[in-house]
Amino acid sequence: MHPEIEFELMKNHANELRQAAAEHRRVREAERHNKSERRSFFGKRRSS
Repeated sequence: MHPEIEFELMKNHANELRQAAAEHRRVREAERHNKSERRSFFGKRRSS
């Protein structure tokens, strides 16, 4: 295979991995946010 094509494929793959990692971080952050909201909601119900 031509080195230029290999280089382009590697760059493309690296970009895809970066995008997947960013999406994964967003999902984890959203899950963490939702868990803290749920916990505070039940904490408020128990204390009232």
